[in-house]
Amino acid sequence: MQQLATEPAGGEPSGPAPGGEELSLAERAYRAIRDRLVMLEIRPGAPIHEEQLAQSLGVGRTPVREALKRLQYERLITTFPRRGTFATEVNITDLAHISEVRQELEPLAAAQAARRATAADRAVLTALRQELESAHSGRHDDTGLMHLDLQVHRAVYAAAHNPYLEDTLVRHDNLATRIWCLFLDRLSDMAGHVEEHGPLIEAIVAGEPEKAAQLARGHVEGFEQAIRAAI
Repeated sequence: MQQLATEPAGGEPSGPAPGGEELSLAERAYRAIRDRLVMLEIRPGAPIHEEQLAQSLGVGRTPVREALKRLQYERLITTFPRRGTFATEVNITDLAHISEVRQELEPLAAAQAARRATAADRAVLTALRQELESAHSGRHDDTGLMHLDLQVHRAVYAAAHNPYLEDTLVRHDNLATRIWCLFLDRLSDMAGHVEEHGPLIEAIVAGEPEKAAQLARGHVEGFEQAIRAAI
């Protein structure tokens, strides 16, 4: 497995943070384990072994233990008395609840990003927009497309500059992505779904909050419809 010095799924660096500060070992462990759970590299229901994770990430058990506490709060792992800790099962009945939250908050985040994005935010989003143009080129497999989808969502949330909104949406997008990954082999036109982010990014970069909100809402609704069609 990859060491923490590498970049985990989703494109968030595990070294220096965007502001230049060095991430703590616990934060780096959290991001790496989180994205393994989100992308189902750690399968739903699989046991979580602190020692194995610590060895694979090249850190001690304390950072891993701290990371697992956060991941339990975020519903990505669960602990049973006398049984141990396991990756949370993916329950399709959660889709409606997750979508209900995202349909309200994703448009808000997109609109605020259009209003508040800094020059650095716009540069990140523009680079992702260019990456999206290669979605149909075959450069990315479905897993790569999912990583790109996570990157775009997280960049939009960060550009909204509301840490409470960002935290809430990252957690719900992680849960939605686990559902998406579970049905990945049944879904058609994955590239088309990810490419929908192109016009959204353009609206944010252009400072068009109403258009950005409308596109974000449509994207979330389309996600739920695609999953239900695949069930």
